Amino acid sequence: MAIKATSNNTGISVRKLKPIVDLVRGRKVAEALEALQFLPSPAAARVVRVLKSAVANAENELLTSVSDLKIVEIFANEAPSAKRFRARARGRSAKIIRRSSNITVVVDEESN
Repeated sequence: MAIKATSNNTGISVRKLKPIVDLVRGRKVAEALEALQFLPSPAAARVVRVLKSAVANAENELLTSVSDLKIVEIFANEAPSAKRFRARARGRSAKIIRRSSNITVVVDEESN
C-alpha cells in the first residue's frame, strides 16, 4: 500500500524543483535522503521535509523501517501564482508573477 505526503504552496517554482525531484525518483528513501543532503539548493531542503513526512506516515501506517521504503512517485505541480504589478516608466506597469508549487511524494515497501 502506497503512502503519500504533500506540501502545498511551497513558494518555490516548479522549474527549480524539477531537477531535484528527477534526481531522487525511483530511489530507495535512505539513498535519496543522502543524495539530497549534499545539494546546495534550498529547494532540496523542502523536498527532504516532504520525503521525511512521507516516511513518518509510512512508518506509522505500514509499521516498516526506512531501509524497506522506496520512492514510487515524486512530482512537483504548479500551485496558484501570486500576481503583482511593478510601476514602470511613463505611467506603465509590468506584471510580476510569483510562481509556487505543490510537492507530492509517494513511498511504498520495496518488493523483492
